[in-house]
Amino acid sequence: MRAVIVAPIRLLGDGLARSLDGQCDVEIVRVVSNVAETRALLAATRVHAVLIDMTQPIDLDEVRSLAMAGPDVVLIAIGLKEQRQDVIRCGRAGFTGYVSRDATIEGLTKAMHDAVAGRLACPDEISGGLLRALFRREVEERQDGEPLTKREGDVLQLIGRGLTNKEIARELGLSVATVKHHVHNVLEKLSLPRRAHAMRRVRERPWLVG
Repeated sequence: MRAVIVAPIRLLGDGLARSLDGQCDVEIVRVVSNVAETRALLAATRVHAVLIDMTQPIDLDEVRSLAMAGPDVVLIAIGLKEQRQDVIRCGRAGFTGYVSRDATIEGLTKAMHDAVAGRLACPDEISGGLLRALFRREVEERQDGEPLTKREGDVLQLIGRGLTNKEIARELGLSVATVKHHVHNVLEKLSLPRRAHAMRRVRERPWLVG
C-alpha cells in the first residue's frame, strides 16, 4: 500500500513515516505539510491512502476538495478525538477511516488496510451516530427536490472546486453553452439563486455529487 502523510509538524510526520515504512506492506511515498501539496502529489503519482494529522487545525473544505479530486484514494484521520460529532464531521469531509489519539502503530496499519478494503471499525456509540447522520442526510436529499442527472452531478462537483464554465467545459469535453445549460438546471433543481450558493452547498453536502 502506497501512502502519503500530511503533517504540519515535520518531526511528527518523519517519525510516523519511519515507524510505518515497510510495516505490513506499507510504503510511505512522501511526508507533506499541507493538503495543497497532497493534491499536486496525487496528480503525479499513484497513492492508495493519505494519512492526515488531525491534532492540528485543518480546513475540512480543503480535505473535501481532496476527496472529490481523488475518489479512489482513501483519506484517514490520525489523532482524531473519538467523539461522535468529530467522526461524523470527518466523514462528511471525505475521510473513510480514522484512528484515535491513543492508537498504536499496529492499530494504524490495521485501520489503513481496513479503509482500503472498505471496512470501518468504531465503538457502538459512533456507529449509532453515523446511522442517524445517514437518516438526516436522506431527509435532506429528499428536501433538495428533483435529483440531478449524472452530468449535472459532474458539473456541480466542478463548481464545488471553484472552476469557471470555460474550465468545466474543457474538463468534461463540452461546449460552454452546454455547461451553462447544466449550471442553470443545477441551480433550479437545488433551488439556489447563485453559483456561489451551489459551491457552498456541494462543500457542505459532498454526497450530492456521489
